[in-house]
Amino acid sequence: MTSRTGEAPVFVKIDEYKDVLDMLELIKDKLNEAKRTLANINEMKNEEDSELDMWKTTLNEIERKVDGIDRTLIEPESTW
Repeated sequence: MTSRTGEAPVFVKIDEYKDVLDMLELIKDKLNEAKRTLANINEMKNEEDSELDMWKTTLNEIERKVDGIDRTLIEPESTW
């Protein structure tokens, strides 16, 4: 086994090599799990943002209606 930089070969015991491969596989699995978790969190955040936008729109609509009612009640009686 030679390194990419052209240095002398490095020898590793087969057992240690298998342990390294197992560890790398475990790291890959954990990375994939972290990516899935992050994607789930991102999806939940997007859903939450959408829900908050809907609430904001509803509150703005209610506020417009309340302002309209308020203006109607404040108008002088002569316009009735």
